[in-house]
Amino acid sequence: MAATAPPLPRTQLPRAPRLFISQAPRASVSLRRAATISSHSRSHSQANGDCTGTSRCPPHMPLAAAAAVAACPSPVGLSRPSCRAYACPRRRRGFRLEASSSSASAPAPTAADEGAGAGPCPVVRFDMDDFAIADRVSVGLHGRSGEMIFEATVRDPSSELYGSTVVLRQLKSSQAKRRGRRALEVLKKLARRQMMYDSYALQVHGYIAPGNAAEQEDVPFVLVHGYHGSYSLHHWLQLSDWLPTLEATLALDEEQARRVGDDSVGGPAVTRQLRLIRILMRDLLIGVNYLHSHGLAHTELRLENVHVSPIDKHVKVGILGNASDFHDSDPSSSTVASNNERRKMMIAFDMRCVGFIMAKMVLRELLDSSTFFKFKSFLTKGNDPSCLREFLLPILCQNSPSGNIGLQMLDRQWGAGWNLLALLLATKPEKRISCLDALRHPFLCGPKWRINPSTSIIRWGLGSTAVRMTEDYIYGRHQRRRLAYFVELMEVLNPNLRTESWLQLLPGRWRLLYCTGRHIGLTLRQPSPRILISDVFLTVSSESVDPVFCVTSDIGFRIMPESNWPHDKSGTEGVLSATTSARITAGRVYIHEQEGKENRVASSRSSRRYLRGKWRKGSKMELPASLASVNIAMDEVDISMSCKSTLNVNSAEKVLQEIRTQTPPEMFDLSKIVCGTYIDARLMVLRGVNGSALLFIRSNPTTDS
Repeated sequence: MAATAPPLPRTQLPRAPRLFISQAPRASVSLRRAATISSHSRSHSQANGDCTGTSRCPPHMPLAAAAAVAACPSPVGLSRPSCRAYACPRRRRGFRLEASSSSASAPAPTAADEGAGAGPCPVVRFDMDDFAIADRVSVGLHGRSGEMIFEATVRDPSSELYGSTVVLRQLKSSQAKRRGRRALEVLKKLARRQMMYDSYALQVHGYIAPGNAAEQEDVPFVLVHGYHGSYSLHHWLQLSDWLPTLEATLALDEEQARRVGDDSVGGPAVTRQLRLIRILMRDLLIGVNYLHSHGLAHTELRLENVHVSPIDKHVKVGILGNASDFHDSDPSSSTVASNNERRKMMIAFDMRCVGFIMAKMVLRELLDSSTFFKFKSFLTKGNDPSCLREFLLPILCQNSPSGNIGLQMLDRQWGAGWNLLALLLATKPEKRISCLDALRHPFLCGPKWRINPSTSIIRWGLGSTAVRMTEDYIYGRHQRRRLAYFVELMEVLNPNLRTESWLQLLPGRWRLLYCTGRHIGLTLRQPSPRILISDVFLTVSSESVDPVFCVTSDIGFRIMPESNWPHDKSGTEGVLSATTSARITAGRVYIHEQEGKENRVASSRSSRRYLRGKWRKGSKMELPASLASVNIAMDEVDISMSCKSTLNVNSAEKVLQEIRTQTPPEMFDLSKIVCGTYIDARLMVLRGVNGSALLFIRSNPTTDS
């Protein structure tokens, strides 16, 4: 039996060690110059969550290559810290932290220590003698400007980290030191739930700094944090065998797959990738929600900062050096309203970054910098992310004619993946989905979890299924009947009933997907000339405040050769345009002309017929006697035709007649469009005078250029 709701997994790990710190004599040690790597040559990240490439180095960079790449001078020698951590035998193995009295204060701020019940501070001040510096650095360790990265092994027998590999991040610039101090502040703030912190963030063990090195520009400050393999998630996805390698790293078995509502392993490549992406996305969302629940925003989520730990099988979201508080630190300028607005904006920014990460994990074409630039430009221009499929379809199918795996994953479950992607990347910040709602989204829930979809999800599924069916192109009787059902259901579930919504959403370029009227092609006829209809667009524009629009119908066609047209689709291209002006007013469409008991029974039967099977949630409602719509009044129509070749009058008349035969009459004579019954940011349904419905999808100019 299926589970009732997707659980939010929590990992229980041992509590953080507590340390005694006692005063120790000062000494001077230095890092080895040959082990350094300049982060200037590998820092290609952007603050808004995107990535533009990666170095293709071997997992470990040799010593000579590391020294050659280094662009900054040799690391400054670090004096020995004034305190040392040592083990104290206790009944429960662990350490406790006690500060030593010294004039040199620790660089970590003490804001997290204020207030009662703050608990023991997990920040430890290490000694350089506690580490053995390696002569190689893993390529997956991502550095930034003003940072130098080292791998080291803890060699202090009294430390619980003895024998483990850690990362020493040497911070040289003032901005890098600020990030290091902020990482220590966040660690203190999250100390009460150390177990969750260790599961979903790169664990910061402590720091190495001589005296007041954090305040001095010329003395480096070293942050000590955990090491979780040689690759970031960005490097994992660029491997040719990334899928089996990540499955082996996560030890993906039936018990692990059950975390996402699945109890199977293996299967086709699409199923395996979808299962793996669900595991990674759920872990990522749980970690981000953990930060949001503690009043913090990550602000720096991207693939280079995300690591997968082979030890606890969890996604780590970085060292939180740029984490920002929801509430303004200045109490004089901080109000409840401003703090709430700041909180919403920060959460929305993090969710947008999560959307970019999901897009790159599912659609690996976006790992290419040029393709991702087009993807991001589409969003920055103000286009609605619900139209991403129409925009990306030519790009995804360009190099994979047999079918793109990422496209198949997003199309599964009636387009649930595109819906989640649109909610994560929504243009308006207040429209973006939260972490908890994303964890309950059907795309991230396996088949064993029973999902109660909302009306918006059902509406999206109806539209996505209709779009997929129109792409099959072969319209049998059962397909045409089913498409007509879906169009009627969309009209019943129309989210924008008011005329003001139509005035806002109607302007734009719409591509005709399907018409419920007659369909006449070339298969059973032998017309002369042979005309192939390509794309049919309806462009609506408004230049005034009044509800008057300029409507243009553009019908693309191609005149094919007479002899070998079934195999040779080349020919002369042309466009037939029809232009008119239109005014819209509020109206209603009546399904039944008479009201009575018999009509209500017929409506109930139609409702059960339309809303059965996977749409059974809507079976409780009945089709109403009438639907809210907008009336469309058209003026006179101007028709023009252009062709790349010269046609005489007789040939032009035959071409025009053939275009009228194959095209819905409403697209040739716009005055036959009488009302609109459905519209949202993605789809639109218009009705003709003969009752046929025309289904449109919003098309952006970038798609066709």
